[in-house]
Amino acid sequence: MKTENKNLQPRPPIVVVMGHIDHGKTTLLDAIRKSEIAAKEAGGITQHIGAYEVEHEGKKITFIDTPGHEAFGKMRSRGVKVADIAILVVAADDGVKPQTKEALNVIKSSGTPYCVAINKIDKPAADVERVKNDLAHDEVFLEGRGGTVPVVEISAKSNVGLDQLLETILLLAELEDLKYDPGAFASGVVIESHLDPKRGITSTLLLIDGILKKNEYIVAGSTMTKTRIMENSNGKSLDSILSASPAVIVGFDTLPPVGAPFRTFFSQKEALDYQRYTKEQATASLNNSKKNNVKKSLQEDAQQEDTNVEPSVSIAIIIKSDTEGSGEALMHEIKKLQAHGFTIKILRIESGDVTKDDIALASSAEHPIIVAFRVAIKSGILELAKKSKVELIRFDIIYEVADYLKKRIEELLPPEVKRTHIGRAKIAKIFKGEAKAQVVGGKVIEGKIKRDSRFEVLRRNNIIGDGRVENLQSGKLSIPEVEETQEFGAFTNSSITITENDILDVFEEETIKRSL
Repeated sequence: MKTENKNLQPRPPIVVVMGHIDHGKTTLLDAIRKSEIAAKEAGGITQHIGAYEVEHEGKKITFIDTPGHEAFGKMRSRGVKVADIAILVVAADDGVKPQTKEALNVIKSSGTPYCVAINKIDKPAADVERVKNDLAHDEVFLEGRGGTVPVVEISAKSNVGLDQLLETILLLAELEDLKYDPGAFASGVVIESHLDPKRGITSTLLLIDGILKKNEYIVAGSTMTKTRIMENSNGKSLDSILSASPAVIVGFDTLPPVGAPFRTFFSQKEALDYQRYTKEQATASLNNSKKNNVKKSLQEDAQQEDTNVEPSVSIAIIIKSDTEGSGEALMHEIKKLQAHGFTIKILRIESGDVTKDDIALASSAEHPIIVAFRVAIKSGILELAKKSKVELIRFDIIYEVADYLKKRIEELLPPEVKRTHIGRAKIAKIFKGEAKAQVVGGKVIEGKIKRDSRFEVLRRNNIIGDGRVENLQSGKLSIPEVEETQEFGAFTNSSITITENDILDVFEEETIKRSL
């Protein structure tokens, strides 16, 4: 029989904000926090998970802002896994979009309680009823329409309906009866992690249970630190942080994996023992993964040999990003570009500035590209990249990376040659010449043949060579084409010497620039 923990106390709700790109998620948080987050986002797109604390009527709420762009699907999913409540933001002037549906599926599959915020109701093109009808088609049954899902009509920009939204969140939280153990060591999940040039490895942790205190030891994944520098979401240094709050920690020995659970220990020995255990588990998992990858690679090689299709172009990419989460999202976006005819090799993916070692690694590969996503590029590094013939491009917006790589791949891809069969001719007589310059006579037995068309030579139904019709004649007149049943004379350029009774299988070729 499980013993009830009588030390449990109420804790604030952790709320995830989800929805389609440009539907106002960050602007909503901006209005709630009365800050200027949205104005600082590159291209108007949130590119990390941020965790922020706010207070409404004396009660705290922790918000997680997840990116809306399709490439950040894993990050959105991670946000829901640690959240108690979700807000699905839908723009009144745009309606339900693909990422709205994707976010909704993530919310439903996780079983997270949620409410709908219909944003931008003050826009001229706003149509709240259309949005509600669209949601009903996706089996979102709202309050007031026979359902139980709360809905709030808001304008984040004009600060309309926000109090009602916060009250709705607190009501949902009350129904969930959220608790934490103040006597427990802190545990939770890594929300974000990056290498700060001045402070070192800086990570945002979200506490799910317990209290995090200074001078304790944190193990996240297989990395560890002592809590010497500990701040809240506003950058204020604290000695302790309560459950359901974000904590900024500086000092991990390596970058903690985004999404990794963390545990806290009082003694260094306990932390080291647990770190050793997690490393052993990670190594075992990696070895299994490598075995599966080798098996998959062998299967793909065998399949490629069967089909005799070899990739014609290979590009090598190094990804240097500001955070682990950004790198993960970039990988997702790049994988979508993979198609027949070329391969993409990821040489390295890590957070931090571009280094000489990155240039050296890239320069050893074919068609190397270094993607520097929201990280610094020193002038010396840029010069080294040019000398090493390595493309080094800096980006601030996720979809610009995909657009650039798509264009670059299309430039490298050889054109596709489309062949169209137009006719057949039987050779009746050889007048003069051999192979490269031969005059033949014959009759069109199927379709037609044209000047400048290409042909394959069939002898006893076997292809033995190919060539081109350089000129056609009927009598003494030069003509552009000859129709079925008609006789002709032709000047040919062939890879073999044509003989009587050979069949010319005639076709036209069109060169088409490939696109992804």
